[in-house]
Amino acid sequence: MKRSFYTVLAAQFFSSLADNALILACIALLREILNNPNPGSQEPLLKFFFTVAYVVLAPFVGAFADSRPKGSVMFITNLIKVFGCAIMLVGVSPMMAMVIVGLGAAAYSPAKYGIVTEIVPANKLVAANGWIEALTVLSIIFGTVLGGFLSSTGLHEWVIARHPAWTLSPALTAIAFVCGVYGVAAILNKMIPDTGKRYRDQHIHPVLLVKDFVQSSKILWTDKLGQITLAITTLLWGVAAVMQFIVLDWAQIDLGKNLKEASYMQAFVGVGSTIGAVLAARFISMRKATRVIPIGMFVGISLITMLWIRSVWLAFPLMIGIGALAGFFLVPMNAMLQHRGYTLLSAGHSIAVQNFNENLSILIMLGVYYLLKSAGMSLHQSIVIFIVLITVLMALFYVWYLYNRKYYNADALIDEIPEH
Repeated sequence: MKRSFYTVLAAQFFSSLADNALILACIALLREILNNPNPGSQEPLLKFFFTVAYVVLAPFVGAFADSRPKGSVMFITNLIKVFGCAIMLVGVSPMMAMVIVGLGAAAYSPAKYGIVTEIVPANKLVAANGWIEALTVLSIIFGTVLGGFLSSTGLHEWVIARHPAWTLSPALTAIAFVCGVYGVAAILNKMIPDTGKRYRDQHIHPVLLVKDFVQSSKILWTDKLGQITLAITTLLWGVAAVMQFIVLDWAQIDLGKNLKEASYMQAFVGVGSTIGAVLAARFISMRKATRVIPIGMFVGISLITMLWIRSVWLAFPLMIGIGALAGFFLVPMNAMLQHRGYTLLSAGHSIAVQNFNENLSILIMLGVYYLLKSAGMSLHQSIVIFIVLITVLMALFYVWYLYNRKYYNADALIDEIPEH
């Protein structure tokens, strides 16, 4: 791998680290505002508002990512994240702030993934995605732990002991530290060299951008290989967003943990995902990626064990196992989708289509979970609903893939992927 690839990895690590720490810090801030230390129905809305920008801006961020060197795009968008994070320090609602941070994240994502297809050859793309997934999951692990630690009163007391004039609350203290992590990511973004890759001139008229995006979506959704991987990753990312809050609620309600301790439980899902991602990068090549599709059904089925686990020592291996299945399944699917999209479209446009669909799924899934909680549905009932949803849809997607393979020779499309 080129040195620039590792610079991208480092920048992605710190940006994702801050994203995940910010979620926990905002949950703590929301509980301070509502004066309620227990899980509330509004907490999933933090992720919901963060994700809105991904969907609304999808027609535009791909063109923005392809309009200039992607390291520059990543730097600009991380500064937007810093601004969104900082305005909470002066009293802006965490919901509104998450919209702005999400704006930066939405524009950051096509550049982050797009630059990988520019600097990594095709035969190393699965391995590169394994590295990205592993580092991203590590950032989720450390980010959730960091968010729980930063939100604790212990850090706040430590800061006050050294700076008696400090007036920020524990949650706002955590958010101030997260701003600094975003700043580190921005500095690393400036160190990413220009790959020299240029695309056709980008439209600036909103109507033309939307038209281009609709055409790009049509191309990817009608491709017999792209449509399967896009459907699968769309579902999985939506469920993963809900599971982030289900695990937090489960650890607090069934295991009796506080927010800080629950964040550690969530981190073990990340440990498992890292293991799965590394194994996928080691053993699954691009041309074998479709073989992991049946594993998607087992991801949903494995969640049923959460209904009976009440011991922390049993919960740890369970979280690791669920994460490993998801990581091993997701890495090849992401690599296939990114590469197929790059072949049919361009790096920025294909990632924008992927982000739109995956984040629309996140909005729908989080909205469903919010409605279930608001309606008084118990945690266990919600878990069962999502288990059935994942398992049934994954089974249908597998049948869909078998149909495309038999009648359209979908697997042959893998060999159409050019080296670059």
